[in-house]
Amino acid sequence: MSLRTAVTRLGIAAAGGALVVGGASPALASDDWGHQDGHHDGRHHEYYKGRVTAPGGLNLRDKPTRGSAVIGHAAHGEVVSIFCKTPGEKVQGNPLWYLLADGTWAWGTARFIDNIGPAPRWC
Repeated sequence: MSLRTAVTRLGIAAAGGALVVGGASPALASDDWGHQDGHHDGRHHEYYKGRVTAPGGLNLRDKPTRGSAVIGHAAHGEVVSIFCKTPGEKVQGNPLWYLLADGTWAWGTARFIDNIGPAPRWC
């Protein structure tokens, strides 16, 4: 393989990687925060809220599946900030997972998070 071909392939791979990372970024998602009045001032209260109901707390994961890496934990009764919801692996019959925005972007199963107020928007 020539040097030019290798450099071209590297450039294409880097551009593709940037698209994948950018496409998965919550910051690029729709600005539908679930507000009744459409007000947006950048403060923490713009996220949806939920309360953890799992008796021993809830493992927070890097993907919406039970087999993905645990990257955090939320205690029983803790109020969490929810960015959006998506379908994932079913947990006790519930396929929904919430993308939480409490310092680390992590997924928590909706089976063990009760909504406080309106249901989160779709991711």
